[in-house]
Amino acid sequence: MEWTQFAILLIYTFGLFLWNRSESRQDIRHMDAKLEATRVLVRDIYDELAKFHARLCVIEERNRK
Repeated sequence: MEWTQFAILLIYTFGLFLWNRSESRQDIRHMDAKLEATRVLVRDIYDELAKFHARLCVIEERNRK
């Protein structure tokens, strides 16, 4: 194998490594955004359930009297 072929192979391999790394980081950022959106959604659902429970407690207390 000549030196030029070896150099091209090294450059090609290094380029694929960099491309793979950038795609991986992009995927990680995308999944972080999805996870954060899910956390916000779960937090909103939890808050709504807490409010609903409080309203039920008020109704139950009113019906006891």
